[in-house]
Amino acid sequence: MGFWSRIAGLAARRPDAAECDTCPPGLPGEDPAFSTAVTALGAKLARADGVADAGEYLTFTEVFQPDPASERNVRMLYDLASQTTRGYESYATRLAKRYRNCPQLLEDVLDGLFHIAVSDGVVSGHELDYLERVGHLFGLSPLTFRRIKATHLGAEADDPYAILGLAPDAPDAALTDARRRLLAECHPDRVRARGLPEEFVEVFNAKAASVNAAFDEIVRDRKLMAPALG
Repeated sequence: MGFWSRIAGLAARRPDAAECDTCPPGLPGEDPAFSTAVTALGAKLARADGVADAGEYLTFTEVFQPDPASERNVRMLYDLASQTTRGYESYATRLAKRYRNCPQLLEDVLDGLFHIAVSDGVVSGHELDYLERVGHLFGLSPLTFRRIKATHLGAEADDPYAILGLAPDAPDAALTDARRRLLAECHPDRVRARGLPEEFVEVFNAKAASVNAAFDEIVRDRKLMAPALG
């Protein structure tokens, strides 16, 4: 049975199937509630920037791959859902409830939505707000969202994780090791040993300060998030 082969009719007539408290057996694509929710989320994301165009639908089909037999019904549901962003939170909440024991699957869905968002070359603020809200409703941590976002959009220059060369979900031990390694590289004796001019000592002093500031920011953020993640 193809990924989307049960989406037509059955999914639309049985939306309450998504209220199940445990992950259903079998592949997600065989679950009409999953198929409906993902289609609606993809369509409403396309509307988030004000215009849902054909290119975004093509990207959607590349990511979630409807089978030929279901293509017509998928397109009908997509077109209907893309008329407004209203209701997307309900779909995200229901999907999170149904697959709450399958966090990797929810991450995969968010990855796919990011891929759709970047397909036109520009990700608007409204689209980012949409994606962040979906991630939150999926129960994904801020660090997980940050990692997925950086995968698709790249890390911002002042992102403390980018400064330390780490992924947002790097363990604490890796954080400490990265700080130690970078500070060692910035030590004046190391700078001089590499044959760099004396003026570079000040440059690397500034780099060391940014490394320490990034480390302190991450530690502070993790302490604040710990109660919410625990």
